[in-house]
Amino acid sequence: MVVVGEEVRLLCTGTACTDRLVSVNSRVKKRGIGERTRAVEDGSGKEGEEEEEDDDVEEARQRRSSCEPEMSDHGCIHLNNFKAAKGIQPYKVIHSYFVTSTSTEARAVSCLCHTCKTYKDRLHSCLHCIFFGCYVKGHIQEHAKTKKHFLAVDLCYGNILCFQCGDYVYDRELLSVAKAQWSESAKSLSFGEFYRAWEPTQIEAELLRKHPRRRRVVENSTIGLRGLINLGSTCFMNCIVQALIHTPLLRDYFLADRHHCPQPTRCLVCEVSHLFQEFYSGSKAPLTLHKLLHLIWTHARHLAGYEQQDAHEFFIATLDVLHRHCEAAPILVKDNPHHCNCIIDQIFTGGLQSDVVCQACNGVSTTIDPFWDISLDLGTAAGASGSDNSGPPTSLLDCLERFTRAEHLGSSAKIKCSNCQTYQESTKQLTMKQLPIVASFHLKRFEHSSIQDKKISTFISFPEQLDMTPFMSHRRNGNNNSAMIEGLPKNGEDMTFSDNRYSLFAVINHEGSLETGHYTAFIRQQRDQWFKCDDHLITRAKLKDVLTSEGYLLFYHKQILEYGRNSKV
Repeated sequence: MVVVGEEVRLLCTGTACTDRLVSVNSRVKKRGIGERTRAVEDGSGKEGEEEEEDDDVEEARQRRSSCEPEMSDHGCIHLNNFKAAKGIQPYKVIHSYFVTSTSTEARAVSCLCHTCKTYKDRLHSCLHCIFFGCYVKGHIQEHAKTKKHFLAVDLCYGNILCFQCGDYVYDRELLSVAKAQWSESAKSLSFGEFYRAWEPTQIEAELLRKHPRRRRVVENSTIGLRGLINLGSTCFMNCIVQALIHTPLLRDYFLADRHHCPQPTRCLVCEVSHLFQEFYSGSKAPLTLHKLLHLIWTHARHLAGYEQQDAHEFFIATLDVLHRHCEAAPILVKDNPHHCNCIIDQIFTGGLQSDVVCQACNGVSTTIDPFWDISLDLGTAAGASGSDNSGPPTSLLDCLERFTRAEHLGSSAKIKCSNCQTYQESTKQLTMKQLPIVASFHLKRFEHSSIQDKKISTFISFPEQLDMTPFMSHRRNGNNNSAMIEGLPKNGEDMTFSDNRYSLFAVINHEGSLETGHYTAFIRQQRDQWFKCDDHLITRAKLKDVLTSEGYLLFYHKQILEYGRNSKV
């Protein structure tokens, strides 16, 4: 807390916090500091009143000091005292070696909680001594209490935690150190400079002066909700557009005017950018997507025509066209030649690891392929042994467990092992090597066979919050279990400090049969407000309605993002 004149500035360093000013409601302010000073100087005013006011000031000061962090005009007192005694070198060392370290192996070997020997649960480093402790399990708190070391560094973001203040604290000098080291880390990894905060140009500043009206988005605001006109069996397109428009990170990208193109008339990204502006203009009138439909038909000709299309097929085609139309040539990401840095790959692309294990010599052949979505079977499938049958799944977690289960390929699918150079039976297992920011799940409800085509209407439950950690490569692959030390992969493989929890933000449903049907969508607006989008009609919905719906396409967004770590979003 920093006192500025007669106001108190509360500074919150959390990811969703902003600075806000809170007026001091005390008798000192009511009477006026200036008036009191003049009364003392000219001798007016009674002595008893002055003494009473001094008592009020002292009482207010004591109340504040007993319940608020010890912050001065120059930040946290405890951090300032530490800097005066030891300087900023301890912070620079911790930030350089463990926060912005470009060596994953070095971080994996060193960054373990000294108490529980794991690397997860919000690891912190003591600023006073060599100690790593996890915050969630309270081990860094125990160390602070026992050793009286009240300052720690969050190893994910580099923020300073003061246990005496009871919060993360701001320090301008250390922030400059962190920014410089992030910049150096980015250069060493060939990421280039990170994006800075928006500063209006002269033209933008002039536009702001000409249009001073500002819109305030409140908690129950419905800005961003627009119905979409059905152009004739185009409900599949309307649902996909609603899901994309309400993808949080995609929304932030386009509303920040990050896309610039020399050929806007033929560019799908330009049209999507225009749609975002229309959705958030404040108008409630339904929109017509004739131009977007024309661009899709032009660049994905297999979808041309007014007959009903599959929403999943349209989703993949739309991502593909958007990917191709992103500005400039894609810059390939280091260690992944299939992954570029366009906004679509930044948000939707993950890495799927395939491990084929020879049953004769246990040799492993591993490949990693990019994916935009995960298609999950709903019918009865062969078990891990290949002989017995397991029943159909009843939940999204069942589907993911079966998707990442080792499968015996059988004698009819022998492969030549690169290790023993003979044709042998093998097992194959798919796992998540790298998770995307937006995880898209396709429940395969339409089954096509030589005998008949049918729709699977089995209810599949899906959660509002989803943790993908159990399906990661280092957790799921049984062949790597011996390399694990309390959940830590050997040699730093898959070593990350990211959180793998997701939140549901859109669900697309198909109502009807395989031959005739209609698509609708549930989308999340603001925090926990849900709406049902049925073409031009938008109605409020309850979370229960969403979670009990049939579900065809499920969209989850990562809860915690590491901005600036290795992406440009």
